Amino acid sequence: MNVLDYLKNNIVYMDGGMGTLLQAEGLQPGEHPERWNYEHPEVIIKLQKGYFDAGTNIINANTFGANSLKFDAEELEEIIRCAIANAKAAAAASTGKQEKFVALDIGPTGRLLKPYGDFDFEEAVAVFAETVRLGVKHGADMVFIETMNDSYETKAALLAAKENCDLPVFVSNAYGEDGKLMTGASPAAMVAMLEGMGADAIGVNCSLGPKALAPIVEQYLEKASVPVVLKPNAGLPRDVDGKTVFDVLPDEFSDDVAEMLKKGVRIVGGCCGTTPAYIKAVTDKTKDMSPLPIEKKNITCVSSYTHAVEFGASPILIGERINPTGKKRFKQALVENDIDYILNEGLAQQEKGVHILDVNVGLPEIDEVEMLKKVSFELQAIIDRPLQIDTTDIAAMEQALRRYNGKAMINSVNGKEENMKAIFPLVKKYGGLVVALTLDEGGIPATAAERVAIAEKTLKTAESYGIEKKDIIFDTLAMAISADPNAAKATVDSLHEIKHRLGCHTSLGVSNISFGLPNRDFVNSTFFAMCLENGLSAAIMNPNSADMMKTYYAYRALHGLDENCGDYINFASNFVPATATAATAAQPDASSEEYKSALQKAVVKGLKDQAGELTAKLLEETAPLEIVQNEIIPALDIVGKGYEAKTVYLPQLLMAAEAAKSAFEKIKAAVSSEKGESTAKCSFVLATVKGDIHDIGKNIVKLLLENYGFDVTDLGRDVAPEVIVEEVKKQHAPLCGLSALMTTTVPAMEETIKLMRAEAPWCKVVVGGAVLTQDYADKIGADKYAKDAMEGVRYADEINANLK
Repeated sequence: MNVLDYLKNNIVYMDGGMGTLLQAEGLQPGEHPERWNYEHPEVIIKLQKGYFDAGTNIINANTFGANSLKFDAEELEEIIRCAIANAKAAAAASTGKQEKFVALDIGPTGRLLKPYGDFDFEEAVAVFAETVRLGVKHGADMVFIETMNDSYETKAALLAAKENCDLPVFVSNAYGEDGKLMTGASPAAMVAMLEGMGADAIGVNCSLGPKALAPIVEQYLEKASVPVVLKPNAGLPRDVDGKTVFDVLPDEFSDDVAEMLKKGVRIVGGCCGTTPAYIKAVTDKTKDMSPLPIEKKNITCVSSYTHAVEFGASPILIGERINPTGKKRFKQALVENDIDYILNEGLAQQEKGVHILDVNVGLPEIDEVEMLKKVSFELQAIIDRPLQIDTTDIAAMEQALRRYNGKAMINSVNGKEENMKAIFPLVKKYGGLVVALTLDEGGIPATAAERVAIAEKTLKTAESYGIEKKDIIFDTLAMAISADPNAAKATVDSLHEIKHRLGCHTSLGVSNISFGLPNRDFVNSTFFAMCLENGLSAAIMNPNSADMMKTYYAYRALHGLDENCGDYINFASNFVPATATAATAAQPDASSEEYKSALQKAVVKGLKDQAGELTAKLLEETAPLEIVQNEIIPALDIVGKGYEAKTVYLPQLLMAAEAAKSAFEKIKAAVSSEKGESTAKCSFVLATVKGDIHDIGKNIVKLLLENYGFDVTDLGRDVAPEVIVEEVKKQHAPLCGLSALMTTTVPAMEETIKLMRAEAPWCKVVVGGAVLTQDYADKIGADKYAKDAMEGVRYADEINANLK
C-alpha cells in the first residue's frame, strides 16, 4: 500500500530519535552515525525494529546527514543502500502487524545559502538530488525532508525531490522559541510555499518539546490543506553524569501529542531524546482515535522568506515602480546594471507600506532572463515583501520562479491556449498565485460578459493542470477612458462578476484608466475607490501618489478594516503633500530621524555597493576611526537591537553585516596608510566541534564579530579539541567560540572545554547551537551560552572592554 493511500483514513506514526540511542550503543564523539549502516548494521536493525514493535508506520532510514558534502560517491551510495536495507530488515523482523514504510531521511547540509552564505541554490539542489536518486534506486518508499531551519534550503531539497522522484514527500521544519525559522520564516509562509510546490505533508520537528511546539502546529492546522506532521523533542536536553537526558518523559509526551491529534494533526512521532518507549506510549493512547478529516482552507496568498500575504477583506497594495515603462531613469539603471538604484526603488515602496512589489525589467537591449533573476534575488536579500514576477518572457519567468524564496505572485497568464500551455506548468511546479488577464486570441473584449467568459475558460484549463481556483487572481484590464468612455464600466462590471459569482480574487493596474489625461491621479484615485467597492482585491499602483494612498486608508477606515482608525490617523497625521519626483524619492534619505546619515541607512538596509561608495567619499574628509565609531557601529547596533527585539530577522542582519563589511574594506585600506590607527579588537578563535559539519551558526557569528572589529580566526568545521586549544595558545586568545548542531557532537564540545581549562585557562569559551541550553552550557563548563549571534557579539564586547 502507498503511504498516501494509508494516510487518507489513518493516523500515521513515525519513529523517534536516533542519535541518543546510537550514543548509548557506543557511537563516539565526532563519529559519523551514517557509517554505522555498514559498520554496525545489526545495531541499526535492532533499534529500528524497536520502533516498528512500538507501532511505528514510517521508519526514517539512517541517512539524515548522507550527502555528497560529507561522503564521496562510492561511500554515499553504500551508506544509502545499507540504510534502506537495514530499515526493511527491521520491518521484516518486527512483530508489529501495522502497515510499514521506509523513508529516505534528508537533513540540512549545514551550509547557508547565498546571499547570506556561500552556497549557491543550484548547488544545494544538486546535492539533495544525488541523495534522492540513490534513495529511489535502493527502494525507499517515500522521502522525509526534516529539521530544516531555512526556507530557501527547504525549497532546494523539495525541488530536488520533486525533480528526481515520484515518491511521496513529507517536509518538516525546525522552529525556534520565537515561532520562526532561523532565517525568519513564519509557519504561514512555509505552508504557502510548501503547499504551492506540492509537498504531500508538512509540519514541524525538533527544537522544542510538544507543549512549546503546539502554538506553531496550530498555525499549520489553521492554514494547511494537506496533512500536518508533528515530531517534537522530548523537551530540552541537559547533562546528567556526562549523559544527555531530556526533561519530558513518555507519559507527558504522549499526552501532549494525543492532544494535538485531537486538534487535527495526522502524522506524529518524536525527535531528539525520544525512544521506542515514547512512540509506544503515543500509539497505546491513540490507537482507537479516529483522525480528523483534512479540510481545504482555500486561502489565496503569496509569501516571502518571512511572511505570507493573504488576499481577503482588506485590499492589497502592489508597488508598480520597479518597471521601466515610462521611466527614463529606471531604463538607464537597467542598461547600466545599476542594481542599487533598483533596490532603492524597492525600499522606498516598502517604506510607503505596499504589501507586494511588482518586478518588471523587460527591455529589448538587456538580457531579461539574467536581469530578472538577479534583480529578484537582490531584492529578496534586503526586502521582506513578496514579489510579483512580471514578464512575458517564459524563460525569464521560470528562472525567477525557480530561485524565488517563497510563493511568488506571477504576472501573468491569459486566455490564449498557447499561453496557458506555457505558464500553467510553471505555476504547478514552482507554486505561485498567477494573475490571469481576461483576454484571449480575440484580444481584449469590449464587454464584461465576454471577459467573464474568458475567466471561466481559464479556471477550467487551470483545473486540468491541477491548479486550484484559490491560486488564480483575475485582472479585468483597465483601459483608457480617453479612448473609450465605457472602458471603466466594463472593467468594474467584470471584476464584480468574477469576485461575487465566480468567487475569485481580482487585481488591477489602476493607473491605465487615466492614460492621455491631465492630473491623472484625480481619475486614478476615484476609479480605485469604485473598484474597491465592487470587490477589487489588489491594486498595482504608485505608493508615492498621495491621492491613491488617501483612498486606500479612507476605504479601510470606512469599511471597519482599520481598528480604531489607527492606520488612517497615523497616515493623516504625518501626511505631507508630495513634491519630490519619483527619482528623488528613490535616493537614500539622509534626513530620516532613524538614520544619522546616508551611510547609516545604506548599512541598515544592506546596500553593499552604496555603503562602500559612501564610505569612500566620507574618507576624503573624515578620519577612518571616526567613521567606524560614529557611522558603521551605530548602524550595526540599530540592526542588532532590532534583531534582539525580533523586529529584524537573520537575513536582514546578515545583509547589514555585508554592507558594513563593504564599508570596512574601504576603512582598512585607509587605515593601512595611517600609522597608529587600528580598528581591531582582541582575537577570537571560532570552530565547529569534532564530528559536526554544520557551520551556519559559526559563520554568522564570524561575520558579525569581524564587522564589530574583532580579529577572528575561523578553524572551520569538524575540528578536533587539540587543534582548537593549540590555536588559542598560539594567539593567547582571550575568547573562543564553539558551535554544535547535533546532540551526538555535544560531547566533543565538552571535551574541548576540559582541554581548554587545562592548557589555556585564561580563555573565555562561548558556546552556541540548536541543541544547547543554558543548563547544558553550565554543565559542560562554558563561560557563556549565546542564544544567538548578537548575544555572542555583546559578550565579546564586554570581555574586550575589560582587557583594556
